[in-house]
Amino acid sequence: MNSTGGAQVLLRDTYATAFTKNFILVMVWLSLSYINGSVVATFFSNQIFYEDPRYILFIHMVVNDAVQLTVTVTLFVVSYIYYSISVSLCAGFILVAVFTTRNTPVNLAGMAIERYIAVCDPLRHSQICTVRRTYILIGLIWLISVVPDITDLFVTLATEPLNFFHTSVFCLRQNVFKDPVLLYKRQAFDAFYFSVVFLALVYTYLQVLLAARAMSTDKTSVHRARNTILLHGAQLLMCMLSYIYPSIEVFLNIFFPGHTLEIRYATYLIVYILPRFLSPIIYGVRDQKFCKYLKRYFVISQCKVKTRVESLEEGP
Repeated sequence: MNSTGGAQVLLRDTYATAFTKNFILVMVWLSLSYINGSVVATFFSNQIFYEDPRYILFIHMVVNDAVQLTVTVTLFVVSYIYYSISVSLCAGFILVAVFTTRNTPVNLAGMAIERYIAVCDPLRHSQICTVRRTYILIGLIWLISVVPDITDLFVTLATEPLNFFHTSVFCLRQNVFKDPVLLYKRQAFDAFYFSVVFLALVYTYLQVLLAARAMSTDKTSVHRARNTILLHGAQLLMCMLSYIYPSIEVFLNIFFPGHTLEIRYATYLIVYILPRFLSPIIYGVRDQKFCKYLKRYFVISQCKVKTRVESLEEGP
């Protein structure tokens, strides 16, 4: 997690407050995990989705967000239980969280471009957006997300003594990857990275909007694609908050002094948790095709649970 300076790390909640915060967070994580698990199970139990690049990219983002959420929640809870952990373990957690956080915007751009091709060049869509190319795109997404930040680890290995990795720290990115050059590199890359993704979303949205005005038939699907890209844009903007997270905390602390821990908790929920609700909503609820199979999955699951309960009640 991005966070604040060393003085703020020393602040501690009371036991009751810490328990309440972590209980709420874990309950939210369990709820989201159940939703994501249902979405993933629906995808893998219906072969109709295996051949559709749109749903392959979607399920990749759901799994990616589930991993990101699990890692960040684990770090949050661990920070309350142990306060400090091994640098080696912390570095692993931080890198996985960073990789998966970076994956989401690039995946959103890929999904928006797929919708753009489906609307603006429907005759060539099946030729351009093949399953094989979709998996190649997912590999490129991981490459783009991993390469810039794995250099942080190499620089740290080169500049810090080996015994540093056997010490314990409060698990923050700046406590592990401490070289000042890495901060400037990260800021420059973030600016370029999100500018490109944002421009891709704006371009695809405008092109779909122009297509909607030009088409005299099938405007419903065009409008639906346009609204989907808009939701992708909203999700991207929410994801971007994770990269100005420290600045948001500093700004709020100026106006609400003495509430550092409450501000940190609220911004964490808004920046890291809330955007993860959108993916299941965009496809699990808005997409009629996927929603139909998702409802069927819930019905079948309920029937299985009911049958199991009845068999337990009847006994051997």
